[in-house]
Parts: sequence; C-alpha cells; structure tokens
Amino acid sequence: MGWLWAIIVGFVLGVIAKAVIPGKQHSPLWLTTICGILGAIAGNAIAAALNVRETRGIDWSRHIFQLVAAIIIVAVVDSLYMATLGKRKQRQRI
Repeated sequence: MGWLWAIIVGFVLGVIAKAVIPGKQHSPLWLTTICGILGAIAGNAIAAALNVRETRGIDWSRHIFQLVAAIIIVAVVDSLYMATLGKRKQRQRI
C-alpha cells in the first residue's frame, strides 16, 4: 500500500507543479509523476531537518515543502527533457 500511496501523491504533486509553472511543459505524465514522488521525498527530508515533520492535525508545512520541492524538480527535469529532446530532433533533421 505504501508504493501505491507514493505514486498517487507523486502524481498529484507533479500535476499541481506543472500547473503552477508558467509556460508549457513537455515532459510526459510518467516523468511528472516520478518528479512528484521525488518532490515528496525531498519535502519530507526538509521537514524532518526543520523538525516540522509531525504536527497535530494536517501537516500543512510538510505539504508545502513537498510542493515547493516538486515544483523545482519538475521545472529542472522538464528543461533537461526539452534539451535532450531538442538535440534528438536536430539529429533527425540532418
């Protein structure tokens, strides 16, 4: 159940991150989901380092750390994806 939950949370974080980032992102949905999962892991690590990992009620601070990490990771991975995809398309034209 832990892996399924991680995929669901990663998917949601990745889609929200894509919606927040201005402009069009070209990375596929599976890559966005992986970036969201990595954002959740990074956000949890940041929250643990700042001693806000477990609070009473909903852990809003932890979720904000996860979302910010997912936004950064999606933006970086999408730019790398486009750089790689762009080079591949240039080679096909030659």
